[in-house]
Amino acid sequence: MQHGSVLNPSSALATPIWHLFWIVGTVMAVVFALVTILVLLACIRFRSKKDAPTPQQRYGRAKLEIAWTVAPFLVLLFIFVVTIRAMQASDPTPSPGEQPDLVIIAHQWWWEAHYPGANVIAANEIHIPVGERWLVRLESADVIHDWWVAALGPKMDAIPGHPNFFWLEADSIGHYSGTCAEYCGAEHAGMRILVIAQSANQFAAWEKLQREQAPGASNGGGDAEEGAKLFQQLTCASCHAITGISENVQVGPDLTHVAGRETLAAGVIENSPENLKRWLMNPQAVKPGSNMPNFELTVKQVDDLAAYLETLK
Repeated sequence: MQHGSVLNPSSALATPIWHLFWIVGTVMAVVFALVTILVLLACIRFRSKKDAPTPQQRYGRAKLEIAWTVAPFLVLLFIFVVTIRAMQASDPTPSPGEQPDLVIIAHQWWWEAHYPGANVIAANEIHIPVGERWLVRLESADVIHDWWVAALGPKMDAIPGHPNFFWLEADSIGHYSGTCAEYCGAEHAGMRILVIAQSANQFAAWEKLQREQAPGASNGGGDAEEGAKLFQQLTCASCHAITGISENVQVGPDLTHVAGRETLAAGVIENSPENLKRWLMNPQAVKPGSNMPNFELTVKQVDDLAAYLETLK
């Protein structure tokens, strides 16, 4: 099941925001109704009548003026207090020196995820164990981005040179969708997030698989072996890391286990052999403005590269 709405919180970190939404919404509705009723009453009771004398002019009513100054102040003070409480509950301050469980780096236009404790690197799909609260360090490799998975907690800015910290937790197993909430360039709308909350056993199995080295160079022969050669000849390895072929490359997403992911192009399309070929044939047609160039590959080259990438599970 996929979730993505602030109206359907699936975390103790998102629930205070949901409550705040309803509190503020209720206050706004009451104020709107009160003002509307008073305006309508004034229109009916004090409407202009034929041959009526000029209304008596009043030059101040101290009690009324104090009342309509104090009342809005008290309403705003109430909203301020509940907002501060919601902020504290949804984003508790980590202990000094506490090390992050997860490091997320925002790029134009995708997300890089580092799991320091397991020495694992992933992209765009963030796996977490359900029921555990993780401390996340959020960074940016280029411009200001904004992490937001509405069902799991508040927004958090990713600012170049200024890491921010937030907590990430899911109460139930499922897929939680999100997106960048700060305009960051041409493909801002295509910078999507998928958080996958798994049981402890499922997460441990995923983490173990990520630590295992995917085949850097295909030994199976045929199209996959030709695709492995093309990956290096076409300078793909200059932008994308694959364990055993290209190390410490951070221009594009790490592809060591790309075939095991559910989506491509930061969530824009489903990860299938057909969509992978469509992406390789013309990335700009799938995600206009992305930094993946169109190499104008032949059909044979696309088939070979796709065959190789499909071995990287």
